[in-house]
Amino acid sequence: MLQPPLIVLMTDFGLEDAFVGVMKGVIATICREARVIDLTHSISAQNVRQAAFHLDRSVGYFPDGTIFVSVVDPGVGTARRAIGVEAGPYFFIAPDNGLLTPVFERWANAKCHELTKPTYQLANPSATFHGRDLFSPAAAHLATGVPLDAFGAAIDVANCTRIELWKNRPLEEGNGWQGEVIATDHFGNLITSFEASMIAGGEDWKVTVGNSAPLPIVRTYGEVKPGQPLAYIGSSGMIEIAIHNGNASAELEVGEGELVHLCKS
Repeated sequence: MLQPPLIVLMTDFGLEDAFVGVMKGVIATICREARVIDLTHSISAQNVRQAAFHLDRSVGYFPDGTIFVSVVDPGVGTARRAIGVEAGPYFFIAPDNGLLTPVFERWANAKCHELTKPTYQLANPSATFHGRDLFSPAAAHLATGVPLDAFGAAIDVANCTRIELWKNRPLEEGNGWQGEVIATDHFGNLITSFEASMIAGGEDWKVTVGNSAPLPIVRTYGEVKPGQPLAYIGSSGMIEIAIHNGNASAELEVGEGELVHLCKS
């Protein structure tokens, strides 16, 4: 059975205003049969790095052919390019501001085109709402079968904007790593830059952030008492820090960019 085209939206627009609804209206006007899924609209305002992380950790859960529209765009209306990318089995529509850095790292042979052809944009595009006027129409036209190379000139992905992603540095003592908090979720849990694979050797590891005591890595929240902090492997495959029935970000006074340490006991 032929499945309808699938478009996934991620923005920092929130849901209080009409922006997301209008984007969906544009998509429906161009491609009525497209299914639209909201990945999230709660990316921190203008936080391109956070958006890159969530896109990277989510993409593999969607079927081949999915079109991802990612609009976290502090440079909207400037000379920054709007791009469409075919990478692996997926398509990505986004500003060329580094948001797609993980995509380019995962699929080195990605194909990229600038979104410049007026045929596939709304008339008289706004300088401040390209999510409506450029990105949503591009995704909808892709969903109808328009080939990516019809949208504008090809761009060598080596010339696309990259941002520095999460990195870990070995400690001088040789017993662990220094990383950072790369995201904070709705519950106040702190997602670190440490991959689960880093502790796969079977040693006892502990995580330290801010003024907290070293936290042993446990399997789930229930292994500590309510109100106590813990470290664990989160659903994203990264080591996270939480407080059982609490908000780690608020209670530990820690946010994105805070240094964290992963050390052998």
